[in-house]
Amino acid sequence: MKKRNLILTGISFVVLILFLIYADKNFDPYKTRILNLCAIYAVLALSMNLINGFTGLFSLGHAGFIAIGAYTTALLTMSPETKAQNFFMQPIAAPLANIQLPFPIALIVAGIISAFLAYLIGAPALRLKGDYLAIATLGFAEIIRVVINNTQSITNGALGLKGIPVTTNIWWSFGVFIVTVILMVSFVNSSFGRALKAIREDEIAAESMGINLFRNKTLAFSIGAFFAGVGGGLLANSLGTIDPTMFKFMLTFNILLIIVLGGMGSITGTIISSFIITIAGEALRFLDETITIGGYRIQGVAGTRMVVFSALLMIAVLFFSKGLMGNREFSWNGLFGFFKNIGRSKGGSQDEIA
Repeated sequence: MKKRNLILTGISFVVLILFLIYADKNFDPYKTRILNLCAIYAVLALSMNLINGFTGLFSLGHAGFIAIGAYTTALLTMSPETKAQNFFMQPIAAPLANIQLPFPIALIVAGIISAFLAYLIGAPALRLKGDYLAIATLGFAEIIRVVINNTQSITNGALGLKGIPVTTNIWWSFGVFIVTVILMVSFVNSSFGRALKAIREDEIAAESMGINLFRNKTLAFSIGAFFAGVGGGLLANSLGTIDPTMFKFMLTFNILLIIVLGGMGSITGTIISSFIITIAGEALRFLDETITIGGYRIQGVAGTRMVVFSALLMIAVLFFSKGLMGNREFSWNGLFGFFKNIGRSKGGSQDEIA
């Protein structure tokens, strides 16, 4: 059984690599960008699910950590000449002017800075619970955005950063995505992951069993922020330009939407939901444009796409109240068991008819 599962997992991985090779050579820039965004949003959603889904914390500060990662990676990968062109109103701070690091190192630094900031924020905030924690983390995220908007010599303020090296490609986005999935699965299935689930289910019972609530919450919060910072770095070096307005509460809301639709506490559901929501959001873009049906010309209305998209999400949530996967995960045994049950039910119905 285990050997079969390993073989199937290996085959799936090879199929994914072959698909990425095909996509890299044959997809146009638009489709490639959508694939990159799918993988990046999956990384961001997995990082938030570790905090909200597996630990049971109600955090709304994810946009702040994504912003830190995006600006850190952008500033560390931009050339001195590009920085000089961006900072024309006020010169960039001296230590940053001539620093240029390789993209992978910049990503790691971005993750570490985001994790460190999360640790500082978590120390006071994680003593709160429920709505109070949500308000506190949302406030911290807004503080980060306001600071970015007003530190002209470091972030270029409201003007944002342009000319960021577009380094993120299919291999970088999916490579980080695969590493993130492997690490998340390892975390969740370890004693640390079991402690987080115990905290999520009942904090009092978990504490009575000797689990250090504050330490585990802070660690989960910091790890989630690390991956959020890495995802933010991938996003910045995929778009090529960033500004503070990108990191408002709506970004956190979009990530939260992914994990709610996929299933709080489900890695598989988060991945599926990330791809569905990202692709569906782009596939419905035609609704904002003028459409010709059977000779009739229907004038497009800006915002129709989001109305239809929101309606579809409402329907999905009504039929899947706990998300697409709930707190379940994909497994080969479960998949084969599902098909066996279908076969048995069909066989049973045929016997009844006979």
